Amino acid sequence: MGVVGKAIDGTERYNGSVAYSVRERAFMAAYDFEGHITDIPDYPEPGVIFKDITTLLKEPEGFKATIDAIADHFKDAGITKVVGAEARGFMIGAPVAYSLGAGFVPARKPGKLPREVRSESYELEYGTDSLEIHTDALDENDVVLIVDDLVATGGTAVAQAHLIEQLGAKLAGMGFLMELDFLNPREAIAKATDAEVFALVHVD
Repeated sequence: MGVVGKAIDGTERYNGSVAYSVRERAFMAAYDFEGHITDIPDYPEPGVIFKDITTLLKEPEGFKATIDAIADHFKDAGITKVVGAEARGFMIGAPVAYSLGAGFVPARKPGKLPREVRSESYELEYGTDSLEIHTDALDENDVVLIVDDLVATGGTAVAQAHLIEQLGAKLAGMGFLMELDFLNPREAIAKATDAEVFALVHVD
């Protein structure tokens, strides 16, 4: 088990396990994020428990607490741009960018952006998919935060990290509403970047 980086508050992050930072523990205690997320059994297929975050985000207090918690955690990181993946990354990423006084960069599915793009493919359970961002969306002066509603296997996050690297920007961290710890996404992410990974809800 190797150290894969340190949180902004100095907490070490490890392969194969989660060492919650002081801020993660504080936010989990201050607002019951998990209690406002609804479990949907046998969706989208038998044996799967789907975590429905819409019951959290529909409540003004829940939506505000989510955005505030992620933004507050990275407020001292010097973030200039937030990257969010289509489509649920837009719901969380754009308001986090606003809160941080940063720009927002959408990472979109192929063919959705009108100008020159960089593209990165990633593995799915069956086949592959790709994300694209405009080539002029980031440069070497940018400090970037990836934000999404969920990190599962880490494939989408790693694809975005590669795109950010290709454009010469610095990836400072990744902020998620929910992390599926049992899929070990930090192991995949650690192979691509030493940026901090922060999540408000952990699913064992």
